[in-house]
Amino acid sequence: MRGVVGEQIDEEFVRDVGAAFARLMRGEAATRVVIGHDMRDSSPTLSAAFAAGVLAQGLDVVQIGLASTDELYFASGHLGCPGAMFTASHNPARYNGIKLCRANALPVGQDTGLATIANELIEGVPAHDGASGTAGERQLLDAYAEFLRGLVDLGGIRPLKVAVDAGNGMGGYTVPAVLGAVDALNIVPLYFELDGSFPNHEANPLDPKNLVDLQQLVRDSGADIGLAFDGDADRCFVVDERGEPVSPSAITALVAERELAKEPGATVIHNLITSQSVPKLVTELGGTPVRTRVGHSFIKQQMAATGAIFGGEHSAHYYFRDFWGADSGMLAALHVLAALGGGDRPMSELGSSYATYAASGEINSTVADAKERTMAVLAAFQDRAVAVDRLDGVTVQLPEDAWFNLRASNTEPLLRLNVEARSTEEVDALVTEILSIVRG
Repeated sequence: MRGVVGEQIDEEFVRDVGAAFARLMRGEAATRVVIGHDMRDSSPTLSAAFAAGVLAQGLDVVQIGLASTDELYFASGHLGCPGAMFTASHNPARYNGIKLCRANALPVGQDTGLATIANELIEGVPAHDGASGTAGERQLLDAYAEFLRGLVDLGGIRPLKVAVDAGNGMGGYTVPAVLGAVDALNIVPLYFELDGSFPNHEANPLDPKNLVDLQQLVRDSGADIGLAFDGDADRCFVVDERGEPVSPSAITALVAERELAKEPGATVIHNLITSQSVPKLVTELGGTPVRTRVGHSFIKQQMAATGAIFGGEHSAHYYFRDFWGADSGMLAALHVLAALGGGDRPMSELGSSYATYAASGEINSTVADAKERTMAVLAAFQDRAVAVDRLDGVTVQLPEDAWFNLRASNTEPLLRLNVEARSTEEVDALVTEILSIVRG
């Protein structure tokens, strides 16, 4: 749930959401809810209103205050209770939202609770006829940091200079606690001041323009690696020592290899936009790759259903069985730092060893009729397609390991295109051809 504060989301609305969520969780035998919030100006007020809705329904509340989203997931797992995180992630300052989870960070999706909550919001949340819950506070930052460091051994790594752009988001709060305690790491901070107005750039590292400052800092400081976190610090992007971005698919492959070394033969989840280098590597290492739709709820469901040890998305969300199946950009960063510091290769060589294909990245086109444009593209490629599937939009397999995916946005009149092939020239040619049809 996400919207513009004061227009689409306000205290009355989130109080009702809190009450409806509490009713849903009480029906699943929960007795308390843990609540965290990011650094946006509206977050403390909205989280307090949500807490009031929960308390009125007879459940207790544990407020952890400022937190990253993955710290909230930690709290849900550590305390064994449902959770709510107030953040709009990478969205502009005027937005806020709520991320909900069940106990142990299990997801609450459209078909697993959100529709029930929405219906109660429309019809009116029934009042609770019992006693109100009680409110308390916990500080879990130190426990969160210690838990993450316990999952990845950084002992014995070579000294690394690590430039970090927190984007004035929650990474400025969690990075010092997690990475600052590792003696081998020399952290070079950028935009660590918590500021929900995002005065320097949007806290969305998926957009290349928001990586420019980190890229310059890496070059100027002589850093071995750069890390960029989004607003709620659940996603982590990597820049090598030359200031060049390392694709999330390469990071997925790197982490998958490390996790499979711990548990040979395990399952690894990847969404259908992730590079084909990921399932190929997993298979070569004796693991079982499982392909899913795009979106954290689908990944989390597959993590639970398959018992997967790890999952990765092209958007730099990384999911870990050891982290209750939830995503943690910080945990992914620890794996990358362990791999980099455990060898003598620079990040550029380490990253390129996992990036065996060229990719377009996601390209959005505004269209009047997404279905009609998609069918036009399929018609143009029908004689060249090796295979077509509709797991999420349409994915067209082409000769020589090339493929593309077209997906319609659920909320905007957009078609999203992703292309992968063996060379940049092949990717560019396919992008030009496909966009000429989509935008024609």
